[in-house]
Amino acid sequence: MQKFRLRNNQKGFTLVEIAIVMVIIGLLIGGILKGQEMINNAKVKRVVKQADELRAAIMTFYDKYGQYPGDENSLLFPPGIDTTAGNNDGQISAAEAPGVFTDLALANLVSGAYTAAAPYPSNAFGGTTRVQWVDPGPGNARHCVWYTNLPAEACLEIDVKYDDGVWNTGSIAGSAAYTTGTVIPNFYIVF
Repeated sequence: MQKFRLRNNQKGFTLVEIAIVMVIIGLLIGGILKGQEMINNAKVKRVVKQADELRAAIMTFYDKYGQYPGDENSLLFPPGIDTTAGNNDGQISAAEAPGVFTDLALANLVSGAYTAAAPYPSNAFGGTTRVQWVDPGPGNARHCVWYTNLPAEACLEIDVKYDDGVWNTGSIAGSAAYTTGTVIPNFYIVF
């Protein structure tokens, strides 16, 4: 009499098969996380590159016309229908900031169509980008590329890499401390 029978048609997974599936899942999760990190790094680099491109476009405009875009008050330049007029005091004020990208586009220094309803381009993180005379630190007003709604981690990375890493000092500054998981409402890069 035989009490134990071996079944040849057992169903289910072996430990080796389960281990292989777990390794594959681990590799997929690792790849997704690495991909997200690469996307975030590309966005951070795009923010810095956008500031460099704007700096170059604004200085080219200044070299060509002798006035800052937005602050210019000439009917002769930039060519085209310019509905903005500044006061040519050498500072792009809050009232003149919406005209910066219009003037740069009319001078063929940036691409895009800018209107009174949409005067600013977006940044890599979905906020806006503007150029304006602003005080990013106590008593230190100057022209800045001004970004809105950047993640604190991105701001810290940029500040550490290109400045002093302190949120409220230097040529790169934020409007709030770089606390992980938060969004910095205003982030400034001096040009």
